[in-house]
Amino acid sequence: MKGRIGLIDVDGHRFPNFALMRLSAYHKSNGDNVEWAVPAKTYDIVAASKIFTFSPDFDYSGIDTHKMIKGGTGYDIGSRLPKEIEESTAMDYSLYPQYQFSIQFFSRGCIRHCPFCLVREKEGYITPVTPVNLNPLGKHIEVLDNNFFANPAWHDAIEYLLSAKQKVNLHGVDVRIMDEEQAYWLNRLPLYKSIHIAWDFPQLDLTEKLREVTKYIKPYKLMCYVLVGFNSTIEEDMYRIERLRELKIKPFVMPYRDFGNHHVPTQYEKDLAQYVNKPMIFKSCTFAEFSPRKGFKCEYYLNNKTKVL
Repeated sequence: MKGRIGLIDVDGHRFPNFALMRLSAYHKSNGDNVEWAVPAKTYDIVAASKIFTFSPDFDYSGIDTHKMIKGGTGYDIGSRLPKEIEESTAMDYSLYPQYQFSIQFFSRGCIRHCPFCLVREKEGYITPVTPVNLNPLGKHIEVLDNNFFANPAWHDAIEYLLSAKQKVNLHGVDVRIMDEEQAYWLNRLPLYKSIHIAWDFPQLDLTEKLREVTKYIKPYKLMCYVLVGFNSTIEEDMYRIERLRELKIKPFVMPYRDFGNHHVPTQYEKDLAQYVNKPMIFKSCTFAEFSPRKGFKCEYYLNNKTKVL
């Protein structure tokens, strides 16, 4: 008898949920009926995935099911898919027809153990994994590895991406370990968007390393995340942002969100993100001149640093 499986993407449908696509493909291969759960129907199993702890929880009051499964970091950092699903490469991209791309991992885990990040706790030390199936309708590949070149099998990953003959969006490149060989292969890849790097620790001055990297990779190919709100001062935030400006690398401010949702981004962090993350604004004025609201200029933050943080 076919099972009735209902799925819930608690975070919304703003990006395809990797676990739900794997779970759906597995159940469909067994002949089960799989769909997004709706209150009017009864299901044998309802599987809900929540990635972010700050996402509002789903209202389960109208869901009729014999078995409820809740997974994802937002519910339980230790949650895992069943072994038979984890070992499968099948993906059900039909769940998200609005996204014409593939999602791919070549490794899970990370060599770092950053205090603001849960990857090491959730996935352990970096380990190569078997790539999953690509989206048959996909036009590019989103590579979600946390630390692409820390993967001991990164050469195989590069070969796979080149053979796929699709544009690539790399989400996790560690500039601290980047060398000339890695830069060479990055330049060989057909990029869909800028290469994502990060300058999270203000105490670690990456200026010279970034300057070295831009000898091999054109600055316009790089986008650098700047973490704010986690053990950094306004001076340290502005230092990183202005060094990136000088190096012609696009900065992107990321206000810190903790696992327990105890830290809510401050107005300063929100205003800084709005200023930096909108290129037209970032290029047209200084942060001090930026006016996010009528009658307020961000020079206030620079003149009242001790009151803001």
